[in-house]
Amino acid sequence: MENKTEYDVAIIGGGSAGLSAAIYASRGGMNTVIFEKALIGGQITTTADVENYPGFEENMSGFDIADKMRRHAEKFGTEIKQENITAIHMDDFEKYVETNSNKYKVKSIIVATGANPSKLDVPGEAKYTGRGVSYCATCDGALYRDKIVAVIGGGDSAVEEAIFLTKFAKKVYIIHRRDELRAVKLIQKRAFENDKIEIIWNSIVKEVKGGDFIEKIELYNKKTKKIRNLELNGIFIYVGIIPNNELIKSAVKLDSQGFILTDETMSTKIPGLYAAGDVVHKVLRQVITAASDGAIAAFSAEKWIEENKDKF
Repeated sequence: MENKTEYDVAIIGGGSAGLSAAIYASRGGMNTVIFEKALIGGQITTTADVENYPGFEENMSGFDIADKMRRHAEKFGTEIKQENITAIHMDDFEKYVETNSNKYKVKSIIVATGANPSKLDVPGEAKYTGRGVSYCATCDGALYRDKIVAVIGGGDSAVEEAIFLTKFAKKVYIIHRRDELRAVKLIQKRAFENDKIEIIWNSIVKEVKGGDFIEKIELYNKKTKKIRNLELNGIFIYVGIIPNNELIKSAVKLDSQGFILTDETMSTKIPGLYAAGDVVHKVLRQVITAASDGAIAAFSAEKWIEENKDKF
């Protein structure tokens, strides 16, 4: 295959948003490339069973869904390069993407670099990710019907997701390192009034334990200085989320948490620069919303290139 150095659309990130953008851009006749330094598929690949993606009534693994998206994008001609991007240069109609080995001239860029949930960084957390450790109750909550789970955290997201989990689980613990929640009072009230929720105060997770799947967690009480094991089937960690905005954070508008602000066309303030997926300011971070963002960004990029074709 010819080693191209010029593309119509360069997509940074090979998760659900990036792959969706690639499908739409390449199918629309754009010379399209995805740059992904790690595993194609992004966060979804860590989910053992996905049961809320439309059209797949039988559970599929996140890895399998990502693989289908990858093959779909390649079917229409998308190139995938596993190169680490070191810099982006943007000057109206002169855009370049530099990697650790090459420099590419591009007409438009879609940033789909995603976000990473903040980790507890305790023994067992990585081992049981996807096998009892989750960072998304909306994604995985239904897998814990009639089981015992815990939510780690005390902010709005943690408490809201704990309430959501009571739709499925028979018992939900909220484990918080302080003696009061940080969530807004109305959300706290709903949690306090829910018979399925029990709050464990002043406690932190020291270790995640189990066999093939999580079976219990070791808790340390900061006030009593005592350690105990809590038996359960899963934990949901909500101690923050970090957008991967390093490449363009100085060039675009961000919200207070560092997520990229776009308009309804997924455009940033820079012409020809778009953002999609979990790195964007939004209310719901799911595979389906990431795919939607990617499709919109690709459509917008294609339209912008066509409107300005005489300037390249």
